[in-house]
Parts: sequence; C-alpha cells; structure tokens
Amino acid sequence: MDFDDTPDEATFRAEARTWLEAHAPAKGGPEDFSTGFLEGTIDEADHVRLSKGWQRRLFDHRWAGITWPRRFGGRGGTAMQASIFAQEQQRFGVTTGAFAVGIGMAGPTIMEHGTDAQRQRYLPAMLRGDEVWCQLFSEPGAGSDLAAIATRAERDGDDWVVTGQKVWTSSAGASDWGVLLARTDPDVPKHRGITYFLVDMRSPGFDVRPLRQMTGASHFSEVFLDGVRIPADQVLGEVHGGWTCAITTLSNERGLIAGGNRSSDTAALIALARKLGRSGHPVLRQVLVDCWSRQQIQRFLAFRAQTALSQGRPPGPETSVMKLFAAEYLRRLGDAALELLGPDGMLAADGPDDGEWQARFLHAPAIRIAGGSNEIQRNIIGERVLNLPREASVDRDVAFRDLLRAGR
Repeated sequence: MDFDDTPDEATFRAEARTWLEAHAPAKGGPEDFSTGFLEGTIDEADHVRLSKGWQRRLFDHRWAGITWPRRFGGRGGTAMQASIFAQEQQRFGVTTGAFAVGIGMAGPTIMEHGTDAQRQRYLPAMLRGDEVWCQLFSEPGAGSDLAAIATRAERDGDDWVVTGQKVWTSSAGASDWGVLLARTDPDVPKHRGITYFLVDMRSPGFDVRPLRQMTGASHFSEVFLDGVRIPADQVLGEVHGGWTCAITTLSNERGLIAGGNRSSDTAALIALARKLGRSGHPVLRQVLVDCWSRQQIQRFLAFRAQTALSQGRPPGPETSVMKLFAAEYLRRLGDAALELLGPDGMLAADGPDDGEWQARFLHAPAIRIAGGSNEIQRNIIGERVLNLPREASVDRDVAFRDLLRAGR
C-alpha cells in the first residue's frame, strides 16, 4: 500500500491546490455551500443551483471529469489524479453533490455500455452541469433484492411504455434525467429480462411524491410511472440485459457512499467537545477516540483503493468493505455527537453548530440501507472475499412471472 505521492502526483496535487485556492470559496466562509443539504439546512433548489455553478466552473477550467476522455469534455487524466483532486477539493467550501448520481454513477455506466451516440449526447451535458440525474432502481417490493423489480416496460413501435413504481429516489424532483430498471421479459429468471433505460424525467406520466424524512428534509421521493414513453434509442446496453449495466452502476454507488465522508468529521467533533468544556470527560474521550480510530481506518481503506487505481487495477469487492465500514462509522459518530451535546441534542436547529450534528444523527440510518443494505454487503464480502458458500437461492432458475410476490 502506498501512502505518499509520487513526484508526478505531488506536482498534480500542488497544481490542483493552487487552482482551488484561486477559484473556490473558503471552508466555513460566507460562500461555503459544502454542507447543509443532507443536514436539511439548505434548500434543494439552492443546493442544485450552487452545485451547477461550481460544476460549470470545473468544466470550463478542465477540472471536471478528470478521468473522462477529452472527447467527452474530460481531462483525460488518471484515476489517481481524480482521487487527489477530490481530496484537495474537500478542503474548500464547495460540493458537486447534485451530480453524484450523474457523474459518479450514470456517467461511468454510459461510458462502459453506451453507444457512441449516447455517449456524445449525455456525457458532455452531464459534465458541464447542464443536466442532473437520478436513479430509478428500488421499488417497494425490490430493495435489497433489486432483481425482483416489477415495474414493466412493453414495446410499442419505436417506444417502450413503462408502468410501475420506484421509491427512495434521491432528488427526483430536481432531476432532468434518470437511469431506470424495468422488467421487459417476465418469462425468464429475475436477473434476466431486465432492461436499463435512460429516461427524460419531464416525460408525461411521471408523478414524483417527496418523502419526508425524520430530519425534516425530503431528499427522497416515491416515483409513479403511468404509461411513460421512452424512445427505443434510450435503452442502454442490450434489451433484457440490463442487469449487467446495473452492476456497474451499483459498484460505483458503493464507492461514492464510502468515499463521501468528510475527513474533518471527527476533528470537528473533538473541537466541539473542547469548546463545550467536555474534552476531559473520561467516557466521552473513549467514544471520541473510537470515532477517530475508525476514521483513520477508513483513510487506510481509501489508500488501499487509491493504490489499486494508481496501479491501474479497478477496485473490487473492497468497495463493499468500505461502504459497510462507513455506515457503522457514521452511526457511531452520530451517537457520539448526541452524547457530547447532552440536553442540547434534543433541539432540532438550535444550539451548537446550528443543529448540524442532530441532523446527521438522524440521517445516519439511511446510509445502512443506501447502495445495498449492510446485510447485502456482508454477503458480498463473505462470498467474494472470504470464499464462503453462496447463500441459498431457490428462485434463481424460476421465471419471474412464477415467483410469489407481495401483493400478488
């Protein structure tokens, strides 16, 4: 495992830092918009507007899509350079969170499985910050068992007509496009007969209903599709072969979730403990040290993935390890924050740090589900890392229409 930059990487890091110092607002300054969305303290429309402005600035200066080919508007750089830039960007008051699904998940999937026409149409616009994307995968009866999706798509001339329901769709109301999984052949086992679509979220037939979270925010929505028409040229990959595309998207999603934790989390909590005069409490000190230690382990896991990228090896099941560890770390961090705040922890938006820690405590449980539940990640680790026997599956070779499903 490599911890230090090579001379070329150190030069790139210095170049990135110099540019960010000249163009990005300072962390904690009046123009800082790097936090607040997940905590529910910034309006989604403002979050998207500011993210779009920053994404366009990155694009104009050739810092957007560092690993993307130049023909799609990227920099044509290495995965290691992208990792270095992300590390440096975290030091400033900016975020491109509105583009996490697009650039972080849909983009790599389109790049790997799309046609040349699809790549030219969607990738540059995504990278410029013109279009925001969402993910239409999970359903009320298909969460951890994603292959059990029941939303159906039927061919009608040059279009596919889609009817069904999705749930837990992040920023559906603010999105221009979505990646959608739908059942196109119910007469084959569930992992087959699924097609991956690129869908215009402004198409007739969409009904987006926000879901209020216990943080008070509505990051997620349930989405109803009633006869939504999708042109046939918006199928990604092979018809009935969408599961392969879905795996690409999910692998990128786990890496995003695991890598999305701010490196200053525990340091900020320790600073708050000192500010409140509680840093000398013996039990609380143990809790803070536990959080600090876990964050360092996360750093080392990231170094491991970073080393693979530097050597040209794509990350494998270690993204599941990182995602699982991140979910547990965020749970412990939220618990520690509430223990530190004491009675102030019962306040919604008042008290120290304007209620940020209370909101993060309430948001933490979602991370244990998002991107594949903790249980699913443990299965992946057990089977692909530890070589344990595969979990029994009685429906793997059964046609989808013959499966017993909830509500049937």
